[in-house]
Amino acid sequence: MKTWNKKEISRDQALALHNKYKLGALEASIFARRGVTAGSDLLYYLEDDARFLWKPFEFSQMEDAVDRILAAVDEGEKVLIFGDRDVDGITATAVLYEQLKRMNIDVSWRLPSGDDSYGLSAAAVEEFAKDYGSLLITVDCGISNYAEIQRAQELGVSVIVTDHHNPPDRLPAADIILNPKLPDSGYPFTEISGCSVAFKLAQALRFSQTELYKQDICLLNVRDDTVVECLKLRNLVKRKAYEKDFSDGTSSLASSGLVEFLRGEQIFVWDAPAVSAALKNLFGGGVEFNLFDLRPEAAKIIPYVSNVSLQKLSSLSKIALYSEEAGTELEAFYNIFVTYLDKKIAQSFPSIKECDERDLQLVALSVFSDIMPLKNENRIFARRALNTMNTGRPRSGLLELMARQGLLGKKISAKDLGWNVIPALNAAGRIGSPEDSLNLFLAESPDQRESFAQKILGHNENRKNLENSAWEFLGGRPEKSLQKFNGKFCLIVEEKIHRGVVGRIAAKLVQRLGVPSIAMTKAADIYTGSMRTARGVNCTDFLDQFGDIFINHGGHAGAAGFSLTAQNFELFQQKIGGLVQALELGADEELIVDIDAELTAQYVNDDLIKIVDLFEPYGNENPELVFMTKRARIAGAQILGKGERQHLKFYLEIGSQKWPALWWDQASRYKTEFNDGDFVDVAYNFQRNTFNGHEGRQLVVVDCQPARAGS
Repeated sequence: MKTWNKKEISRDQALALHNKYKLGALEASIFARRGVTAGSDLLYYLEDDARFLWKPFEFSQMEDAVDRILAAVDEGEKVLIFGDRDVDGITATAVLYEQLKRMNIDVSWRLPSGDDSYGLSAAAVEEFAKDYGSLLITVDCGISNYAEIQRAQELGVSVIVTDHHNPPDRLPAADIILNPKLPDSGYPFTEISGCSVAFKLAQALRFSQTELYKQDICLLNVRDDTVVECLKLRNLVKRKAYEKDFSDGTSSLASSGLVEFLRGEQIFVWDAPAVSAALKNLFGGGVEFNLFDLRPEAAKIIPYVSNVSLQKLSSLSKIALYSEEAGTELEAFYNIFVTYLDKKIAQSFPSIKECDERDLQLVALSVFSDIMPLKNENRIFARRALNTMNTGRPRSGLLELMARQGLLGKKISAKDLGWNVIPALNAAGRIGSPEDSLNLFLAESPDQRESFAQKILGHNENRKNLENSAWEFLGGRPEKSLQKFNGKFCLIVEEKIHRGVVGRIAAKLVQRLGVPSIAMTKAADIYTGSMRTARGVNCTDFLDQFGDIFINHGGHAGAAGFSLTAQNFELFQQKIGGLVQALELGADEELIVDIDAELTAQYVNDDLIKIVDLFEPYGNENPELVFMTKRARIAGAQILGKGERQHLKFYLEIGSQKWPALWWDQASRYKTEFNDGDFVDVAYNFQRNTFNGHEGRQLVVVDCQPARAGS
């Protein structure tokens, strides 16, 4: 029996959110119950403007990467983008390839195909070098390809690694590495996808078209007529700050370090006459500062700021609402400066915004496919992409695939992408033809894209058949393995499993058994395996303990893959037994239902979907909202589905309304545990239901229990 958990929160917590962020009482209580109370976290639920994304040049080596690619343009070099075969690698390849093509670079791409292993191969490196290639860029791979990148260096090929996987202890000797998980990456948020890293590089390359690229800029302000504060920027990223209070008269200009700080900088101020007067008052009329007044220029694009002071701007700033730091005048100056430049660049280079919008749809696919946490900028990636799709602007390739899947004409959600689009795109890579999914996005003619969309759906059917066949081979072996590992782990080794579906089988094992699981297959003398996690076990940490016997391995906390030779297989089996014995599992999350809010009948209405939409997109670290209502009455039911998978469709009376309520795989409980006329306490998701072009509302039951006495 499942345990329902409704976390207790104080009224003051919810009230504080209600007052500061103008949230309704229900939304405020849900945020408080989920622990989303810091402004820096709430921002990504309440805003979706692109200015809240981190700047690409936060990466400490981004400027080096851009310069190396610009050098390739100048020298007419051949460039190869090498991606991975999954959706993250395919979308990353598409994003960067399209950008380099726009720059007229002699660029080609390559993915692992057929029976190729995941990640960069020595053969790909050698073939590229033989064809006079000189710059190799990996996307969604490379961080673990030490030997292959060493071979590239030996052959005189420069390498830029863009990746997001956990870095090994020994990094490859690439010229440049962009990976947010590196300790010195400089990037503020580590949990972005491989495609997101490629997108940041594409954005940085687009920014290099502007006159602002590599420009050193200083923002200067005089606060309270005595405090001089400055902020140095390069590529719109904060680099160094200065602050000095001259009110006591003990510091001179010469000894203050201000002149040295400003040397060689373009100095921008807000309201030059007022700042000049304040500086003259502090340092005398003999000191001249070459100041550029931003306010009149900014007012041409943002009219309301024409007569607004920095102090007033700091109180009006949206960013100030979410950050303590943002309340300062200098931070307000930085925010308006960046906003102004973003708008100016959009006016001068309209193609940049168009490219960002096009790319973000691929970034969103990668976020969902690689199960990135739905927090921080991942939420903006996803929300902006979904908004574009839902306003009739799906990018080429995605449009053709979604049309064939019957998704056009309805509101697309993260779940639609996760259940339909992403598995189809992944299927091509799983059966050895990832180039079909990539070509879907790169093909120039609609007819070509239609053809690739049809191929992909065919691959997906093939993948389903391979998966079903593999599952049939297993019989009762998963339960036997679980018993062998004392209920803590499952390991399945089966040569009949197609290598492309071992990850899917591992995921099914987790779903069925609720423990970390590994599925393995064998081809020639190589075993290939995939691990999926449950109950708090970190996949990469677990597999790192086999590093001495693996050919290669890598992945994320939730999913990872590996390979090893047949001669090491027995050692692998011996070692895994000892490691599992010491494994500590967390609570079984499947047995706990976290309740976001208890609703009485008056709150269960069509408008509830607005709150559901506020918390979209759902996914990793942001599960669907679960509501609870007591004493709903069963007013009839239907059995849906055939064979083993039969579902229950309740009709629940809540107050004066009757709601359809689906309960997946629970048909056997009708007429045994629940009957018509029973009163039940129900935990549920509230969702849209689109049928024949009509959109309605439905409940999806998470758990249902007989109404308790007194409820």
